[in-house]
Amino acid sequence: MSVPLDFSFTRYLEAKKSIDDRALNRHVLGTLTKHLPESDPEKPLEVLEIGAGIGAMIDRMMDWGILNHADYTAVDLRSANKAHAFRWLRCKSEKRGVRFSEISSDSWILKGKDQQIQVNFITKDFFEFMVSEKRKWDLLVANAFLDLVDVPYTLPLLFSRLKREGLFYFTINFDGISILEPPIDPELDKEILNLYHQTMDKRLISARPSGDSQTGRHLFSNLRNVGVRILDAGASDWCIFPIGNIYPNDEAYFLHFILNTIHRALENCPKLDVDSFRDWIAERHKQVERAELFYITHQLDFVGTI
Repeated sequence: MSVPLDFSFTRYLEAKKSIDDRALNRHVLGTLTKHLPESDPEKPLEVLEIGAGIGAMIDRMMDWGILNHADYTAVDLRSANKAHAFRWLRCKSEKRGVRFSEISSDSWILKGKDQQIQVNFITKDFFEFMVSEKRKWDLLVANAFLDLVDVPYTLPLLFSRLKREGLFYFTINFDGISILEPPIDPELDKEILNLYHQTMDKRLISARPSGDSQTGRHLFSNLRNVGVRILDAGASDWCIFPIGNIYPNDEAYFLHFILNTIHRALENCPKLDVDSFRDWIAERHKQVERAELFYITHQLDFVGTI
């Protein structure tokens, strides 16, 4: 695959699904499944997902058999993600033999044999939503989200919306390790990735800290500090590599997107020589085109209760 001329965030999220599918920790998932309350048509499982993206977690939980009877509130700031989620879930429903019905532009029902999920997709800033919403849920879900926000500020808001003995499932939390193989220049490789991680630590959105390159390990103490109980935790590392001479699914696009993200984050970094960094990015993209690049990141999953 050649380097794209432009990049689509929704395509990136779709390409990421197969990577997350492999990465999500099955032992942590098993603990979540064991502790979930039973649901039925009269008492559906009430789920809140923040940073819901294109609805990949809804689709995934249906595959896992976790969502049988559920009222699922998905919150994401991007209207493009909601539009993509609508098409994605409708297409996936058809393949499963599940009827997809549109109640309104923001509310859909997925109904199959012994299964009914109502999805309410809200396009709003998470913090605005949490201030305005007084409802409480049985399960809170955040996938690849908490490493983008100020965790100590965000967790109390989240847990204020969780029912007593409710569960949280926080997955794909980045934990400070990125590996690109094969090396180009070991010292330059290390410097670029260290500087890239530092941009996560320094990121501000609306003057508020919005990231932590070691979110995963810090969640142990951050969760303890807000008084919740961790039931299980485990690694959920991304591991992307070619099979034969091709990356599976659309994972080559994912790699090009990640390299573009690193490029944009560091293109004005005074600590990097402009020409050396430009050549490094170009060579990494060529490694993807030749199906030579291996990409690994360390992440952690958590499940727990209040």
